[in-house]
Amino acid sequence: MTTQVTDHRGGVWSIAVPIPDNPLGHTLVHLLETDRGPVLIDTGWDDPDSWDTLVAGVAACGFALTDIHGVLITHHHPDHHGLSAKVREASGAWIAMHAADTAVVRRTREAEPGRWLDYLIAKLTTAGAPDDHLAPLREARAKGSGRKLPGRRAALPDREIDPGELLDLPGRRVRAIWTPGHTPGHVCLHLEEDHPSGLPQGFGRLFSGDHLLPGITPHIGLYEDPDDDGGQATDPLGDYLDSLERIGRLAPAEVLPAHQHAFTDAEGRVRELIAHHEDRLAGLRALLREPRTPWQLAVAMEWNRPWEQIPYGSRNIAVSEAEAHLRRLVKQGYVEVVTGSDPVRYQAV
Repeated sequence: MTTQVTDHRGGVWSIAVPIPDNPLGHTLVHLLETDRGPVLIDTGWDDPDSWDTLVAGVAACGFALTDIHGVLITHHHPDHHGLSAKVREASGAWIAMHAADTAVVRRTREAEPGRWLDYLIAKLTTAGAPDDHLAPLREARAKGSGRKLPGRRAALPDREIDPGELLDLPGRRVRAIWTPGHTPGHVCLHLEEDHPSGLPQGFGRLFSGDHLLPGITPHIGLYEDPDDDGGQATDPLGDYLDSLERIGRLAPAEVLPAHQHAFTDAEGRVRELIAHHEDRLAGLRALLREPRTPWQLAVAMEWNRPWEQIPYGSRNIAVSEAEAHLRRLVKQGYVEVVTGSDPVRYQAV
């Protein structure tokens, strides 16, 4: 096992923790030294090799896992939060997360799998998914089986990360910035200290999780409670774009993301991502000159591979992303639901 550890100087390290069978390759778990002991930012996927890599990585930073004082979770996804329970069990560390993502973790842990299957079947049916896509889900439901949702073994946090909070990390100034979009409770963490390399542009370093990545556009989908029959429709893409603008104004000297590599010019990367989504929304308005279901829109959208090569489960994620873009267009007044359509269709105004 090769452990890839990077010393970012000033008591900041990153450990590349592998994600099994995933093209992303690994999650960059960051270790931040404090006067009370090291704190982890994210933990990695719940997998034996990932665990061994994390333990070896902490050792390479000069600490034992039992030294870990706390864990800050940028968001609830299993490649970030998966090993949190094992870290807490081994070290006694506290675990902190934004309340909106803690609610998702609680729903996942408590959910009866059949309830989620019912919800997914209903959502995909309304979105216009074809019978050959729905058939395996209906068969699983008829058998009384249900896919185990990832993250069931992840810990329920025992602390909340409040937006704008200066975190209780002795000897450090780390401020929480709520950046919803990729998940409802995603947070970035701003290390409000001069950069150890004295970079002239920007201030401090930003642990950006999945919010801001150097070469990847994060997935923006829907996170809704299957037991919530009413309530106002969310606008995760709008939330994400607003969050990006806040990070652009923050102008950190360096960004330490959870995937790929550290980078500078956060403002430039924010501009690229905003432009990407503006172009995509304009392209979807053109596609919606003729009425389409969310499924038909997802099939017509441009992805990193042809639709025929997108795996079964990833198609559900693609439809969720299409629906998030539709929500934005509806809110902007560019698109509306075709009255009486079943499955639901949308059309440009």
